[in-house]
Amino acid sequence: MLTHQDWGVTEIACHLSRSETEVREALDQLAELNLLRRSLRAPGGVRPVSPNLGFQLLLQRQQAELLAQQQQFAESQAAISKLLDEYSELRTGERHGVEYLKGIDAIQARLEELAHRSTSECLSFMPGGAQSAASLEASRPLDADLMRRGVRMLTVYLDSVRNDPATVEYAYWLHDNGGEVRTVPALPLRMVLFDREVALLPIDPDNTKKGAVQLTGPGVMSALAALFEQVWECAAPIGSSRDRDEAGLTAQEREVLRQLTSGATDEIAAKKLGIGLRTERRIVSELMGRLGARSRFEAGVLAARAGWTD
Repeated sequence: MLTHQDWGVTEIACHLSRSETEVREALDQLAELNLLRRSLRAPGGVRPVSPNLGFQLLLQRQQAELLAQQQQFAESQAAISKLLDEYSELRTGERHGVEYLKGIDAIQARLEELAHRSTSECLSFMPGGAQSAASLEASRPLDADLMRRGVRMLTVYLDSVRNDPATVEYAYWLHDNGGEVRTVPALPLRMVLFDREVALLPIDPDNTKKGAVQLTGPGVMSALAALFEQVWECAAPIGSSRDRDEAGLTAQEREVLRQLTSGATDEIAAKKLGIGLRTERRIVSELMGRLGARSRFEAGVLAARAGWTD
């Protein structure tokens, strides 16, 4: 039709050695594809569209069909995901979720979101020793908003923060505004638990900069809440003194001994307690002197004999 625009059905059928019925069916298909238009020169007849325009129309049609299929696939995928979630909830009676957050900005944004949604309680473990000025400054508006709305805030720091004026000042600020702050010699990991429904934990407890993981689910929340309560009961209020026990040890010294007997290096022990390496080594030296030990190993043995370790 492009090269012989004056041919009709009969001529085309003869040239292609096809029946006129086959030619008419082919013309119908070309018309459906918008590759034929009504002829102005021959009323009642048709004319072919130029190849440039025709192929462009074909591509546009295929693109529209592809987009429609993609939309249908996305809708189907969402519907299937919803059905699977509902099935899982019906089967287990509870829902568990895990979401990974990368980068400090993503973590801070999620903390702001969860703090804004919190209505009853915020439980926190804050290891790492003294908090940086930037960290305290970032936490202040969130904490202020929580306490203003009557959300109960319980925070546990390390004993070592008692020697850092900035962190102590912030702890007293929390206390004065309705929060509660306690300290312990060591903490298992960094954790923030909102309303016992959502928790943020570090992906790597030894390197919190790697990111955080958000956890949900009644089973997981019950376990984390129980862990917090156990640590909270053993912690001392920020304003109280850390008295020595019946063996004459402070809680921090006992934790240093625990790290010593477990085989931890000075570096690991210092990081665990949130103190400087020189401070940790000074405590170890003092304990060895009190035990009359000539080596770290002997100190561990003598401490166990004296009942200084659990």
